[in-house]
Amino acid sequence: MLRSPFSRVAALAAVAGVTWLPFAGRSLSPDEGGLLILAHQWSPGSSLYGDYFVDRPPLLIALVGLADGAWSLRLIGITALVFTVLLSGLVGRLAAPGLPIAPVLPAATAAVLAATPLFGGTVVNGELLGLPFIVGGLAATIAAFRATAAGPAYGWGLLAGGAGACAALVKQSLLDVFVCGAVLLLTQRRLRPVLGALVGALATVAVTVWLASLKGTSPSELWDAVVVFRGQAASVIATYATGSTPRRLGGVLLALVATGAPLLAAVLARPLARRADHSPDLRWPALATLTWELAVVLLGGSYWLHYLLGLVPGLVLLTAAAVQRPLPGRRALRIAYGVAAASTVITLTAAAVHPVDRAEEPAIAWLADHAEPGDTGVVAFGAANILQATGLVSPYPDPWSLPVRVHDPDLVDLTALLDSDDRPTWMIVAGTSLGTWGIDPTTADRALAEHYEVATTTGEWTIYRESETP
Repeated sequence: MLRSPFSRVAALAAVAGVTWLPFAGRSLSPDEGGLLILAHQWSPGSSLYGDYFVDRPPLLIALVGLADGAWSLRLIGITALVFTVLLSGLVGRLAAPGLPIAPVLPAATAAVLAATPLFGGTVVNGELLGLPFIVGGLAATIAAFRATAAGPAYGWGLLAGGAGACAALVKQSLLDVFVCGAVLLLTQRRLRPVLGALVGALATVAVTVWLASLKGTSPSELWDAVVVFRGQAASVIATYATGSTPRRLGGVLLALVATGAPLLAAVLARPLARRADHSPDLRWPALATLTWELAVVLLGGSYWLHYLLGLVPGLVLLTAAAVQRPLPGRRALRIAYGVAAASTVITLTAAAVHPVDRAEEPAIAWLADHAEPGDTGVVAFGAANILQATGLVSPYPDPWSLPVRVHDPDLVDLTALLDSDDRPTWMIVAGTSLGTWGIDPTTADRALAEHYEVATTTGEWTIYRESETP
């Protein structure tokens, strides 16, 4: 029997990590493949990260660069998941010291919800890699506001600011630690934790930006990518992606309901009286953090399932706020956690039995048999896992589709590349035309027809090879 709270939290973390092991060797997703390409060639080059662009901060690229393939990248993701659960237990312990159940429930919330495929689980993304920094930053924030002496309050604040900055340096919308800290400042009216957090955040950002500049990524380029570009991208999505938006939003909301997270949040959010202790009241910080996270999910426009992973820290904080009060009845808690756990087990089992159908696999298989060393390729647009799996280097700087729609919507740059002597050996196109929403393919389709011949059609992909005769 696992009697101590620590052993229960450790068991939850271990179980969450083990459930992802069957998926560790599966084919990379487009985002995973693209990030690996960027990370492995990051050095001074012609674009933001070496010769390629992505609208993400540098710590994400650095973390992905620790991996050399699917297995090692997924193991990094599993490590992030395990640490998220362990740190969630710490959040609960700091919220209600001395209460045996306090570390266990937040850890259970993290284990159940961070592992589910309905939150984009089993693949590695910015939300997953940012989770341990957010939850660790929340723990440090609570410790800073619990501290009665100036030194510990400032020191824990430094740690909270550094962790919160690391989360934002993985994905720029992961500002949860600062939202929580701002609300605690309003409710607790203590400046030292906040001053420490500001110093820690600024120092972390400064060091990261300096290190990125050593690899050829300038501060102005980073600002353009992580701030300016996001506004441009939001405008493009709002203008051109209107047809699929309601369907994608509906799918994300349906997945959220299917996880049982709304039921769990409703059970945990009962406004009951606090226990008497020295911990800061976490109800308002939790609600503010969850509100921020929901806004990020709903206002992003793209509506990918893995955006829902961003709700985990807020739900962990809400659980920590709940353990500061007399908990709801055991029956209500058991039902809420039982529904969430059953949903995760069912979806993990379904994903194990019926793997996600990677539409890129037919193109990867064909190119693996026909591409030669030194060949280059461009995928129109996105699906960079095709290039990563086949070892093809792209001479086009945008491996993702959204940057193409923002930077090159008329495909002027791509047309110039196809008309040049540096044109890629292979063009991999979804369908037969380079056209898609937000993109005018007129000139690029002409260049494609002039310089390329159809090599094969496989799955949804048409693979063109550079013509041997002008």
